Amino acid sequence: MEFLSWIVAIRQLNMNKLHVIKTGTTFPALLERRGDFEHWILSGAKLRPEDVVISDVCGDAFLPAYEDIASIIVTGSHSMVTDGLDWIERTASWLRVAVGQRIPVLGICFGHQLLAYALGGEVGRNPNGREYGTVEVHLNETANTDGLLGRFGSVIKVHASHTQSVLKLPRGAIRLASSDTDPNQAFVVGGTAWGVQFHPEFDAEIATAYVEFNVELLRKENQDPKRLIERVTDTRYGSEILQRFAALTSGDRRAGGRGVR
Repeated sequence: MEFLSWIVAIRQLNMNKLHVIKTGTTFPALLERRGDFEHWILSGAKLRPEDVVISDVCGDAFLPAYEDIASIIVTGSHSMVTDGLDWIERTASWLRVAVGQRIPVLGICFGHQLLAYALGGEVGRNPNGREYGTVEVHLNETANTDGLLGRFGSVIKVHASHTQSVLKLPRGAIRLASSDTDPNQAFVVGGTAWGVQFHPEFDAEIATAYVEFNVELLRKENQDPKRLIERVTDTRYGSEILQRFAALTSGDRRAGGRGVR
């Protein structure tokens, strides 16, 4: 009985919080120096560790019950959606239901691709090559009134690090942004689920490190890593996006306090 009471107490502590679905880890050298994906997300969103629940799904963690969740962020990963691993398929199925229940979701890079795949979109290698460093993302007119990406203007500078992309948006998705090498930089489904191909949790140091760790792969595509590093610059937009999304966690979603327009 005491064990069951303990389980109930832990569940109550985790209810109505932002749940970060951790789908991988960064390079060991960067991990030692700067922490991991979830730490960068918390820092950018200005959240405390006690404000969120971390579920390491590629480490076989249980996916949370939907009624316990205020909102969801799916991290980036060094895995590929097309790897077809059990944890990828399991998380995609779980996400599909979460979106159907109108739980706010933000998918970042791999998470963006996983969200699109879960909802019937197509993911594969970006035919325009890898996209790394600081990139200009162009927001379309629809984004102007979007609850997450609105009021930024027509162009934002953000950080990117990806090989695969969303090649075809799922049915019902609305494109919000594009870049020179990726037409599907951001989309929204149902006004509550967003995918962003770029990394709002990256800062200039992290973006630079990802270029440095992938120098040879970039050179094979005739890209100039040195020039990419020279173009890396700090930007405010990523942290603002994370803070906007974090605001959706306020209140009990079952009581209508989710903050989604």
